[in-house]
Amino acid sequence: MKKITAILKPFKIDEVREALAECGVTGLTVTEVKGFGRQKGHTELYRGAEYVVDFLPKIKVEVVVKSDDVERCVDAIIKAARTGKIGDGKIFVTTVERVVRIRTGEQDESAI
Repeated sequence: MKKITAILKPFKIDEVREALAECGVTGLTVTEVKGFGRQKGHTELYRGAEYVVDFLPKIKVEVVVKSDDVERCVDAIIKAARTGKIGDGKIFVTTVERVVRIRTGEQDESAI
């Protein structure tokens, strides 16, 4: 099993959710986060005063999938989230050793 964590632009969340649903993903976790990468934030003007916005709003999507489904899900996220501009985000894939569904006690792949 693998955990896919994707950091993306907030307005892309609906497209990514739909793309993952088409891949057979039945559940995901979405968190509003702030951060920066190569963008390094930007400067804004507010009431005549200039200030730096260091941390930009992003969305973190986390899903756990069977190892066989990783490439298909990653490709779906890339296709749905890509704008071609700086700040499109990143995808991290990590190994999950164990999953337990609290309600039923199911474990590992049957608990996904």
